[in-house]
Amino acid sequence: MAVLTEEQRREIGQHFVFGFHGQDISEDIKTLIKDYYLGNVILMKRNVQSVAQVHRLVHELQSLAQQAGHNRPLMIGIDQENGLVSAFSTAATGEAGTQYPGAMALAATGSLEIAAEVSAATGRELRAAGINWVYSPVGDINTDPRNPVIGVRSFGDDPGTVAQYVKAVSAALTSAKVAPSAKHFPGHGNTHVDSHLSLPRILVDKAGLKATELVPFEAVVQDGIASIMTGHMALPRVTGDDTPCSLSRAITTDLLRGELGYNGVIVTDCLEMEAVAEKYGSEGGAVLSLQAGADIAMICHTYKRHVGAIEATYAAVQDGRLAMAELEESGRRIAALKDKFAGSWDDALSAFNANSVAQLKQENQLLSSRAYLASISHIPNSRPFIRLSKSGPAVLFTPRMERINPAVDGSEDTLRDAAGRLRNTAGPSYLAFASSISRRVPAVEHVVYAAGEELSTAVQENLKAATSVIFATRNGYDKGAWQIETLRKVIEVVKMGEGGVQKMVAVSTCGPYDLLAVTDLQVPAIATYEFTIPALEAATAAIYGEAEITGRIPVKMESVQDN
Repeated sequence: MAVLTEEQRREIGQHFVFGFHGQDISEDIKTLIKDYYLGNVILMKRNVQSVAQVHRLVHELQSLAQQAGHNRPLMIGIDQENGLVSAFSTAATGEAGTQYPGAMALAATGSLEIAAEVSAATGRELRAAGINWVYSPVGDINTDPRNPVIGVRSFGDDPGTVAQYVKAVSAALTSAKVAPSAKHFPGHGNTHVDSHLSLPRILVDKAGLKATELVPFEAVVQDGIASIMTGHMALPRVTGDDTPCSLSRAITTDLLRGELGYNGVIVTDCLEMEAVAEKYGSEGGAVLSLQAGADIAMICHTYKRHVGAIEATYAAVQDGRLAMAELEESGRRIAALKDKFAGSWDDALSAFNANSVAQLKQENQLLSSRAYLASISHIPNSRPFIRLSKSGPAVLFTPRMERINPAVDGSEDTLRDAAGRLRNTAGPSYLAFASSISRRVPAVEHVVYAAGEELSTAVQENLKAATSVIFATRNGYDKGAWQIETLRKVIEVVKMGEGGVQKMVAVSTCGPYDLLAVTDLQVPAIATYEFTIPALEAATAAIYGEAEITGRIPVKMESVQDN
């Protein structure tokens, strides 16, 4: 078996994007860049503290690559979809990136202009920190309301509308010299299985795929989008087997390159997700994805898997399972991406401009507030909205925090006590919601509700006496239906008090399907699409009549004929 040359090992290193731990350079990432010639790095929320700190971190990574003899700077990527998946944002402290509305909230504004403004501003902040690649926009069409992993990360359930927003976001990011990456090809919206946990099987044929899922991707392929991310779902009626799309040559090469004519960079979703790792391992998945035609394989977390994947690729090249000529052809696509978005070493090692960033963030905060206010939507199957009174006490109900999916949540350990029991916790966003309400009314009682609990006598009396009652749901559809049961109990009590249901509003703070599915919703209801702090601040402003509610729900349910 021939020994690989340094030049060949350098080439192989360009075909991976790895993450690392900590807000400073780790020994692991040093080794990967210096000894394995890693060409691309993904930053996670765990790496982000402030814009200045991220710039310093990226500068050190780029310096390390230059010293290791890399021909071009690193692509530095991040999951900054905005909304619930915002690895660069710190709404609580404001030290890192600005928190902006996510996809479904942007679509609810009905404004491609707002979506483009937000995306360009996001790109400028990322660029100021040295980040040149963003895993956004989400091109998935959320046709299954039960979808546990996409949901509000999607622009909606209409292929044409989703395509328009995906094009707008992609173009705006590109204009800020940040490479976009539409995901998760060929579409992760029509499933209720989370690929972080197991492999979704989507039973759609080629005709169905072309009519729906592929529409946004075809649109950005025609625009020459810089990169596309492949997803971990099986399409047995298209490929003939249960191979994940990210590992399937029928999808990656035949469909995306061949039929759609895509010539840019293809990157996989993280190969540590169980949809791949459980059967193939991250290391085996990496080789299979490159054999399938991916340009770059992503592994986000584990150093052992990073090294294992590169060494498995060495072995695959040495024994002829992976052609070096194909990697070199792929490498030219990666080089072109770097030339356009990473630029020269002078570009990659430019100094941090604190004054410029401070001014940028000040401007962007105003844009964020405007965009969030424009996204707040009336739930059409609820009563007409009437602003609530600030004259007396309020009662706020928020659901006990539970995990949504690993793309959105951090470690679940923070929700458990020392004995491993789930704590009855409100979470920082809902605490901020209560604080926002308290700035407008004399007093607020914050009730964290959980499945099966009854309303205490004290809470019932306070509900009757309150001048405003706000009931929040968070994905209260399907598995979260217990939230609607509690909502009905609260409504019955409120009916008996002064002011009746006119003093109450229900707020869907994530997927709007929970309240859309209630055919007999007896109170006014609004949707925020996310439980980020600025989204709930915008909701509070709308609830108390400080802003008009102008958004429109961009998805539908069978129970709702006209959204």
